Amino acid sequence: MTGRRVIPLRWPAVVAVSVVGIVGLVAFTWPFFVTGDFARDHGNDAPWLFAVLLGLLAVVCLAEVTAGRLDAKTIAVLGVAAAAGGGLRLLSAGTAGLEPMFFVVIVAGRVLGPGVGFVSGALAVTTGALLTGGVGPWLPFQMICAGGIGLGAGLLPVRAGGRAERWVLAAYALVTGLAFGLFMNLWFWPFLGTNAPSGMGFVPGAPLSENLANYGLFYLATSLGWDLPRGVLNAVLVLLAGPALLRVFRRGARRAAFGVPVVFDAPRSDLSAPASLTPAEPRR
Repeated sequence: MTGRRVIPLRWPAVVAVSVVGIVGLVAFTWPFFVTGDFARDHGNDAPWLFAVLLGLLAVVCLAEVTAGRLDAKTIAVLGVAAAAGGGLRLLSAGTAGLEPMFFVVIVAGRVLGPGVGFVSGALAVTTGALLTGGVGPWLPFQMICAGGIGLGAGLLPVRAGGRAERWVLAAYALVTGLAFGLFMNLWFWPFLGTNAPSGMGFVPGAPLSENLANYGLFYLATSLGWDLPRGVLNAVLVLLAGPALLRVFRRGARRAAFGVPVVFDAPRSDLSAPASLTPAEPRR
């Protein structure tokens, strides 16, 4: 079996996902490129970002629908992946950084393709937030990160099946477990002010190199101990349970026959009654 995606990413969805990626990149990295006054004046813009992100996610779904890729079967699979991810997050709620939700997101993105992986990651985080009461200004940032993890899993250039795929997915789970915390800290780090450890806080208007160094120290001192268990746990889950879950998703995808066009039989031209069957003469 090759690494062909079950539901490939078509160009309308590529455009929509690219816009989401640009918005997300700006939302995370703006502290390194703006002035201090801008940071203070726009520190409470997360609700607007949440609204923009929901609209862009709707555009991604609409792009998949118009391309004929998001039908009832795909929506059902999305619902299963989102519910499974949200349920796994409910079990841990991020305790000690342990979040097995990303294991499901990675497998779903790997099997179903980058577009569905992106949407399933964002929906899984949203489902988990609703179940755990974790709805807040951090949610749009979590949606971008989780969606990016599912997207990247669908773009991994490795053949499906075999030991190589399992080890590549495990390495990807480890790296993305660390990257999730690396990016997520940026939603609140610029606003710590005097609460930040000495030499680790955001300095408005400081050179890029200085703020990068401060953030690097902040991440190593405060976040690495939480992110490493997340990455290790998801990597172990990929190694142990990944093959079985991959088979389940692929078996379901084969039975659902994603991407197979519906073909109707041509109308029969010999619908007339057989010659031997003549209508009875009417009674006189």
